[in-house]
Parts: sequence; C-alpha cells; structure tokens
Amino acid sequence: MSVIPPETGPRARPPRLARRTAVFAIVLGFCGLTAPSTATADNLPADDAQNIELHVAAGLRGTVAPGEPTSTIVTLENESESELSGGRVSVELNRTPLADKAAITRWLGEEKASGTFSPLGTDTTKPVVAGESSSTTIVVSEKTLGDLTPGVYPLRAEFTDPGSGSVASAGGETGEVTASSVLVVTETQASQVGVLVPITATPADGVLLTTEELVALTAPDGALTAQLDGVAGTTAVLAIDPSIIASIRVLGTAAPTEAVEWLTRLDDLPNARFALQFGDADAAVQAQAKLPALLQPTTLAPFLEPTNFPLARATPAATDAPEATLGATPTPTEAPALPDDEQLTEIEGALPGILWPRETVTPADLAAFEGYLGENTTAIVSSESVGGRSAANATTEGHDLLVTESSASASLSAAAAEADAVARQRLLAEAAAYLFLASEQSPGAPVLLGLDRDETRTPDGLRAAISAADSLGFDLSALRATTPVPAKISVEAGTAGAADLTTLLTDEQTLGAFSSILADPQVLLSPERIRIMRILAVGTPPDAFSANVAAHFAQTRETLGSVSIPASSTIQLLTANADLPIGVRNDLPWPVTVQLDAAPTDPRLDVQPRTEAIVQANSTTRVRVPVSARVGSGEVDLRLSLYSPTEVLIQSEQTVRVAVRAEWETIGLGIFGGLTALLIGLGVVRTVLRKRREAAEEAAGTATGAQQADAVDSPSNVETTTAAPEPKDGRRE
Repeated sequence: MSVIPPETGPRARPPRLARRTAVFAIVLGFCGLTAPSTATADNLPADDAQNIELHVAAGLRGTVAPGEPTSTIVTLENESESELSGGRVSVELNRTPLADKAAITRWLGEEKASGTFSPLGTDTTKPVVAGESSSTTIVVSEKTLGDLTPGVYPLRAEFTDPGSGSVASAGGETGEVTASSVLVVTETQASQVGVLVPITATPADGVLLTTEELVALTAPDGALTAQLDGVAGTTAVLAIDPSIIASIRVLGTAAPTEAVEWLTRLDDLPNARFALQFGDADAAVQAQAKLPALLQPTTLAPFLEPTNFPLARATPAATDAPEATLGATPTPTEAPALPDDEQLTEIEGALPGILWPRETVTPADLAAFEGYLGENTTAIVSSESVGGRSAANATTEGHDLLVTESSASASLSAAAAEADAVARQRLLAEAAAYLFLASEQSPGAPVLLGLDRDETRTPDGLRAAISAADSLGFDLSALRATTPVPAKISVEAGTAGAADLTTLLTDEQTLGAFSSILADPQVLLSPERIRIMRILAVGTPPDAFSANVAAHFAQTRETLGSVSIPASSTIQLLTANADLPIGVRNDLPWPVTVQLDAAPTDPRLDVQPRTEAIVQANSTTRVRVPVSARVGSGEVDLRLSLYSPTEVLIQSEQTVRVAVRAEWETIGLGIFGGLTALLIGLGVVRTVLRKRREAAEEAAGTATGAQQADAVDSPSNVETTTAAPEPKDGRRE
C-alpha cells in the first residue's frame, strides 16, 4: 500500500491551537547598553503577547515499516517579536493504536486518546530569534519502537523551559506547548491508490477567462501552471474544466503565448483525464431539478473574432439566378475557418461518461445521469454517500460508481493547499492514517482519493500530496473495468438547489424574450447560460450558493431594465401638428431595435401608434412621434410602451403629459402676418416717396438745362470772324 506522509495545516482546531500558544516575557538588561530582548518564563508583561508554534513529524510522511528505525523532527516557530530562549523538546508515543476514524479525529482535534504515552527521546533547543524557526531531529531506534504491529499510533511533542519546566501561557500562567500527530506503522502492500485532481479556474465576470486572466494564470508563477507542475511525473487523474480550454481557443491567433504553451503542455502530459461539466456545473442539482439534459453553453460563437482565425477557401454554392452563366465554374472565396463548440471544448484523450458532482447524489440522480450520458455513465461519489465504504469501484441499483475515501481525501486536500512545508507534514500523516484504515477495511482493493476543488494550490503542496498517496501504474480505465462492490446510497435528495436552479432558468427564459431587441440575441444569452452554470459549480461553498443566486437575480433585473423610457416632464405642444421627442435609453453594450407604442388618453390628440427606432449602445436616442392636435388648448396624457420587433413587451406602459397650445400657432401666425403686411406697406410707401423725390429732382434738372441752352443760342452773344486767305507760297502776309 502506498502510504501518505503528514504535514500540518491551518485547520480550525481551537483546542489544539490554544495548547500550542504561549506568551513570553521580555527581559531588558542594561550593561552600559540595552541588551537584546529574550522571551523567558520568568518575567512576562501582561500586554506583550508572544506566540510559538510546535510541529512534530515522524517517519516518511508519518509512516514507518514494522521493526524499522525512524526519526522524528520537532520544529519550533517563534512568531513573536522577541528572541525565544533555548528549552527542551520531548517526543512521546502512545502504544495503543487508534481503532477507527472517530478515534483519529478525536486525537488530532482534541488530543484525547486511551492508553499511556512512553518517551521516544528528548533534546535541547537553541534560542530562536523573532520570526524564525528551529528544527530538532530525534533518532528513534527499532528497539525503542519495539514490536509495534501495523496500526495508527498517537504521537505528541512538548516544549518546556529547562529552568522552570514550563513556559508562560497567554494569561501569565505557566503551561505546556504541545503538538500532536500520528505515526502509521504499515507494511508495503500492493494496493493501488489513485488521486483525482480537479483543474478549474473561475473568471472574474463569471463567463470565460479574459486575456489578462490567462496571462496571469499561465505565467511561470500562475495558478494553472502550478497545477501542471504539481501533477507532472505522477499518476494523478486530471479532471479538467472545459471552459479553461475554450477560453484559450476562442482567442485564436490572439491567444497569449503563455496560455498556448500551457495548453500544449497539458495535452502532452501522459496522465489519464476526463472532462468536468463546462464551468464545473453540478450534475446532481440539474438532475434534482428534473432537467431533460445537462446544461451546456448555448453557443460560444459570440466570443469568436473572425480576424483571429486563418482564412479557408470556400466555393460558393450553385445559384439559379438568371445572370448565372451556364456551365461556369464558381469562383472560390476566402472566409475565416471558425471552430464549432465541440472543437473549442474538446479535451484530448479524455475518458467519456464520467461525472463528478457534489456529494448529495441519490439513486434517482444516478438514473438521470445515465439518461444524460448513456448506460456506461460512472458517477464519482464520496464514501460518506455509501455508508463509509471505501471500495474504489462500486455499484448501486445497477449504476456504476467511483468512490473516493472521504477522510483521507479531506486531509490530502488540506495538505495540497498548505504552503508551509512544516505544517504540511501533520496533514500528510493524518491522510496516511485514514488511508491505512481504508486499506485495512478492504485489503488489496484499490483506493481512490479525490482532492477538493482548489484554484490556489502551490505546486510543492500539490506534488507532496499526490506523491504521498498515488501508486505508480494506477490506471483509471482498468479500475472501471474491475468487478464493482455492491453499495447503497445513503444520501437524501436536497431541494433548495433544485428550486434555485428552476428560478435561474425561468429568468433565463425571460432574458431570452428580452433579447429579441438585439440583432444577435446570443451575445446576451450565451454569457447568461455560462454564468448560471458557474453558479452551480461544485467548488462553490454551500454558504455562498444562495448569495450567488440572489446576486444573479439582481443582475437579471438590472439587465431587463437596461432599455427603457426615462421619466420626462410635461411636453409643450405649441402647434397643431408636430413630432414629439420621446427619449429611449439603452444601457446595453449593443445596439437595440425597439418599437415605441404611443396612445393618447383623449381623442383630442392624434398620435402615430407605433414608431420603430434603433438605439445605439450605451446611449439615449430621441424618437420622434408624429402627433396632431384637434383642440386649440388643453392637457392630454400620452401612454408609452416599448416592444421588441417580435412583440415582446420591453417596458410596461408609462404616462407622459402633453400640454397642447395649438391656438398659440394662430396667434403667432396673425402677429406674423400683421408684421409682414406692415413691413410690406412701409416698403411701398418708402418706394413711392423715393420715386416722387427722384421725379422732382429730375424735373428740376431738366428746367435748368433748357435755360442754359437758350442763353448760348442768343445773337448778342455770337461773335463773327473772317479767316484770311492762305498765300500760295505758304507764307502769311
């Protein structure tokens, strides 16, 4: 049998932690200069709380073969601000084995066990500076262990001040600082142990991982990289969330290099694997909600950007158009080769027909699973669901099961999540103890362990946990082919989760009708379905499920109210015929097409009953509704509603008041006409006067010219002259 080593972790065990906490005094000596402070048991200021942590580990991850020597390592961690003085550590072993799981849990949780303890060894410790740790190794010979038979034995360590024999406790009183663990004495056996490791990642928006998230997760120090580092070189079986694969593939050529390399590395691992449901949705809740089929994303097409995929040559189909030339060869065109949903979510080498739901699985759920995936469906359940039986391959009422040992799985999960290697040892020893009991229950039978969903495991913690349990050559397919052990499901069906799922799907149907305002409804519905599936994720803590459902319900209400008619004050209608501007707001990130219905409460106002409008994303558009007033003055209420092009009500009826002042148009026209007539009259008068003035001026000018002409033509004013004849020779006489 492969045995598991112990490592300690941050498990909530208040009694144990109280015994491991001590308060020390700070002694200040003055010899010309102030001496460094040292925590001792003799002088303790009441307001100075100092803590120490004690850890003990024995054997190889908590195990030792019968008749073999071993060693124990005691680690003292000084978590105070003062130096811890040297002391003495002692290790003791109870030679009465722990008989069952309850006894192991009681010992590790409360440090209570029957039988007596005998010393394995003691050693002195050196002073430990503040914030540091110190380890001491105590060798235990085979003679000291004696003839211990295979079993799980209580182990404890104690730290004391060598002077007083005790250290100060938190209240100023003296007490012991102890640590507990177990020593598992076991022979090497051929039992096969397999470890199931879920690989999941939850995006912040609850849909698909973004480029930035993928870069962070698949970086050398990223969480997804840590998962592959932890399972590399082991026989762990990988349970992979297809949404991680899809998040990378939908990006096409725009996928980050780190993410592409991570996916290639995953494909190259030789580990057996199977696919979780998309988003790790719980199949048991879906079965209890009586769904006819497991939920799937409606489509991943909205996440594809065609420019990120290579072009593929395609030949157009033949056409019957008259202009088509008989016998002409269609011209090939180029279009992006977009992958379908199956290609986006495919996990290479994944074993089919395996579901890993929550522990609340009933026989009715198992029957539903076979309806979902076929007759060869296998469900993974906890040993607690089958009355504590830990046989890895079981059957109940004709349904195939893979059973994980619950206690060992929980301890191993805590060890994989523990970043502190020293603290991890106790958890590995605890897992080894539970695994020993499981193997004793069914000697030689395979044992299956399943780690919790955890997206923050360190590679060292995960590798240590897997290495402590899995067996080389473990084959999940071979395990499924072995003869199953009869088992009986002992879990009662829950109804709360099923009722919440029904509510979520009802809201989804409402959103489906609402989405008819979009050119492509899937841009809204596809993310909605994925968010619902992530709410059902197996890794979601039970106390967070109801809160997530409530948050999603609020988000749905917000989406349904994102397209609306904003409240408006009274609209003034100053003419008998006009277009009323009605605002329509769209808070969605996509354009919408809506039908605005308008109906007056009074027949004195004629309104165009329906107006179609396209409202751009994240904007408000003024939709102009033609109206005609039959009265000169008055106030009329206008009822407004929004519908989609498929007659789905988007916003229920609301009222806007219209103040009709149509007589103002007549008055305005009269005033305008009067002013026009006046201006025309003034223009005519001015023109007539100007013409008269010009005529008078012209007449006066004509009279003056005549008088001047008469004066020139008078005889008294005419002078007669005679020209002398020219001489013939050209000279003047």
